[in-house]
Amino acid sequence: MNENLKLYERELQVAKDLARQAGALLMDYYEQGVAVEQKITEDKYHEPVTEADRASNEMIVNALRQAFPDDGILAEESTDDYKRLNKRRVWMIDPVDGTSGFIDQDDDFAVQIGLTVEGAAVLGVVYQPVPDALFWAVSGAGAWAERGGAPEPVQVADETVIRQMTLAVSRSHRSSRMDAVMREYGFEQEVRRGSVGIKIGLIADQLAHLYIHLSPRTKQWDTCAPEVILTEAGGKITDLFGQALLYNTREVQNLNGLLASNNTIHDELIERMKPLLQQFGREQQVIE
Repeated sequence: MNENLKLYERELQVAKDLARQAGALLMDYYEQGVAVEQKITEDKYHEPVTEADRASNEMIVNALRQAFPDDGILAEESTDDYKRLNKRRVWMIDPVDGTSGFIDQDDDFAVQIGLTVEGAAVLGVVYQPVPDALFWAVSGAGAWAERGGAPEPVQVADETVIRQMTLAVSRSHRSSRMDAVMREYGFEQEVRRGSVGIKIGLIADQLAHLYIHLSPRTKQWDTCAPEVILTEAGGKITDLFGQALLYNTREVQNLNGLLASNNTIHDELIERMKPLLQQFGREQQVIE
């Protein structure tokens, strides 16, 4: 067994089991339909939330606290406990990544459980209840997919020609700024999904080559687990300025956006983004 996989063997098994259990819980709500509420984030942004989000969150958080009582936890539907900032190990939980897809019953949602150690993502599990696909990775041990059988390795595609790359984009209306990005790069193919984790996962699974998120509103729980999976599949994720994502900081938003790719020309993509960011008036934010 790979040494890193052995090191995190228990953590991985717990995370995989919890992701599947949470997925089963979500499917009970999914088939019945749920009432939708609106929550207001710290930056005054309105986001949908349901009873299913909260139930999944509570189940995962309670189980992790029992299994790993010394670890910190940052979960989307839990009040942030800043004691995590003094913890070496912190779990990042998105109980329903893609709540809008869950509400719309378009199958486009996932459970995400990630583990960070000293601010770096080291373990990630992303489970899509529909179609029962579980992706997981541990730093240094590769990325894997379980789709009804034994785990199979996943690896990004090796495409290097920008115009031939498939861009993963949001299901929602595209902004004028994203239109400008599309023109700059000359993308001719795109695939629309709602969940951040699923879009990043498409790259690891060779169904897309890159994903660009211009907004500063994704959170650390959106990217932690997917980052490990993408990186171990040979891909790369940074902010729009080419800097590594940070975890277990007081500020939980990825204020500088996201660029995830198959890593064949990641640096070139970042360079071509610079004049657009200047055009948009975007300056790199310091995250602390």
